[in-house]
Amino acid sequence: MKTTRRCRTLLSVSLNFFALFFSITAFITTYWCVGTQRVPKPKCSKLRTHQCIDYGVNETDPNKVVYSWETGDDRFLFRQFHTGIWSSCEENIDDESERCRSFIDLAPASEKGMLWLSLVSEMLYIILLVVGFSLMCLELIHSSNVIDGLKLNAFAAVFTVLSGLLGMVAHVMYTQVFQVTVSLGPPDWRPYNWDYGWSFCMAWASFTCCMGASVTTINSYTKTVIEFRHKRKTFEQSIREEHAREAFGYLREHSVHSISKSVDIYSGQTPKSGRKTPIPADSLDLSDSAGSLGEEQC
Repeated sequence: MKTTRRCRTLLSVSLNFFALFFSITAFITTYWCVGTQRVPKPKCSKLRTHQCIDYGVNETDPNKVVYSWETGDDRFLFRQFHTGIWSSCEENIDDESERCRSFIDLAPASEKGMLWLSLVSEMLYIILLVVGFSLMCLELIHSSNVIDGLKLNAFAAVFTVLSGLLGMVAHVMYTQVFQVTVSLGPPDWRPYNWDYGWSFCMAWASFTCCMGASVTTINSYTKTVIEFRHKRKTFEQSIREEHAREAFGYLREHSVHSISKSVDIYSGQTPKSGRKTPIPADSLDLSDSAGSLGEEQC
């Protein structure tokens, strides 16, 4: 029983550790959503001769009409961007660096409250995961004590389930905020196309591991309680059977002793048939018997 309970606890601790690692990684990275943004091509210059629009050398002459033969998507550049919970970074078209902005400032005013609620839920999710992980580690230390282990197991299951619910709410709210920001966000930020990144996948992987850890912990608690009750019931039943056998043996001996005593008493009485009944030797007075025998001889 102790070995199987310890194995289940180790499985719960491992799943909770992966959930905590994935959640922290997703929280501090900026690859929840990735995609491209369409921005107009800049004007060509001496320093920039490609990925630009050439208006001609005499573009300062107001009497000269300047034509651009680039139409459609040719007039735009597509730069990569990636967005997390805290910030959004996009590629700088002038050099190879990145420019990052706060995603809280990019979100519409109507969605800021939901975004802050998502941030708070995500932080509570990580905090409760840490608490659940600590309780599971304490359970491993107190694995020899069944009662203390069950108490820690129960509290760990409660904290893990609550953290999983908060994580799910945080992920769903962030997805809704991002979709609204794509439609109503600043024009210079709105993506041309986008998709979910690896940070978003890690966030949901963390939620999956968290739910797996909670189910495993509850299952371990339930199995331990059932096994404990079954062993206690078996022990009590064996005790009752032993007491019943002892009581039956005592009653049988007492009954036999009572019957033998009543038979002795009955046999000591003189029956009407004139048969002599044996008299116990201890009830005879030897002096009286000797005197009576002497009188008979005279």
